[in-house]
Parts: sequence; C-alpha cells; structure tokens
Amino acid sequence: MSDYQPATATVQIDNEFSRVTEWRFPPGTETTFHVHEMDYVVVPTIAGMMTIVTETETFENPIVLGQSYTRGAGSAHNVINDTDAEFAFVEIEFKGRTAVAS
Repeated sequence: MSDYQPATATVQIDNEFSRVTEWRFPPGTETTFHVHEMDYVVVPTIAGMMTIVTETETFENPIVLGQSYTRGAGSAHNVINDTDAEFAFVEIEFKGRTAVAS
C-alpha cells in the first residue's frame, strides 16, 4: 500500500484524435504505477521536481516551464511529488499513433 494520495487528473478533451489531461500534484501525491497506451507530450504548467519510479530505477526529474517533452507508448512509471511544493502539467495523448522518438 502506498503512503501517497492520488494526484488530481482532470480530462479537458477526449475525442477521436487526442486526450488532454491536466495533472496536479500537491505535496505527497502520485499517479500510481501505470503504462502509457499512447504516445504523449507533457507541457509543464507549474515547475517542480518529480520523483519517477520505473520497474528498474527511481530518480528525480525536474519539470521546467517552457520545456515540454514527449514519450512513446509503452512508457511505464509512477510519478510522485516528494517535495513541499505543488507541480502540474498538461498531458496530451495521441490516439491511433505508433511510438515516436523522444
């Protein structure tokens, strides 16, 4: 069982082309471990420090305003906020696409 509360996911758009979700991470929250079914782009809206847990490692990853990034379908991880400050991002998933280079 986790010591973290769930991060807040708010789906803003969900149509035949894409799903756009705002993720907010107050201190002490997480996504839980998940595997992305689609290619996606992350657009930071509140900068901060994420803790990323994969099947093989745990590491810190800063998110910076103005520095979006992409990952391919199959990406598997948990995103945790172990800091004292909220961070947030918008995740844009592309339906019906194959993996893209990151």
